[in-house]
Amino acid sequence: MFTGLIQAVGRIASREARGGDLRLGIAVGALRMDDVQLGESIAVSGVCLTVVAFDAEKFFADVSNETLALTTLGSLADGAPVNLERSLRASDHLGGHLVAGHVDGVGAVERIVEDGRSQRWRFAAPKALLRYIAVKGSIAVDGVSLTVNSADDRGFEVNLVPHTVAHTAFAATTAGSPVNLEIDVVARYVERLATTKDWT
Repeated sequence: MFTGLIQAVGRIASREARGGDLRLGIAVGALRMDDVQLGESIAVSGVCLTVVAFDAEKFFADVSNETLALTTLGSLADGAPVNLERSLRASDHLGGHLVAGHVDGVGAVERIVEDGRSQRWRFAAPKALLRYIAVKGSIAVDGVSLTVNSADDRGFEVNLVPHTVAHTAFAATTAGSPVNLEIDVVARYVERLATTKDWT
């Protein structure tokens, strides 16, 4: 699990075809790596990946064709910036919301409008996800925990404060860019409970 609070901005360092899928190398930037262990999870722009090799400057993760098809990772070029977050420990503060790192779909930035010192970002979202996106609810966009300001039958809007823009890959994101979307995990369970008529 993750919190959606980005710890560093890294970059795609390498892409190596392996057995029909891909091994990604991620340059970690300022992400703390002193106690990383093989097999632990790191979210890369909202996608939970497993560390299979690492050093002080980068780590490597195998990415399945399913993940490549259902997220933005398959289309990222070498050097592309990515949001990084190591997995949540029991002693950590939960400052964002619970994020699983399981991307539900790919959306796109529709527009970015200056709003005082902040920015209002509008995202298009797949129709199948819109029912789970609620005003004042949480959503993870490229792994960043955000609060929904408005939502309609095509997408949703959030406000980004200067700190969020400056300390995430949003600083290099423009209108038209694809983004990974993960709905609030609570919404999945609420729907399951509401649509199951009889558990006995």
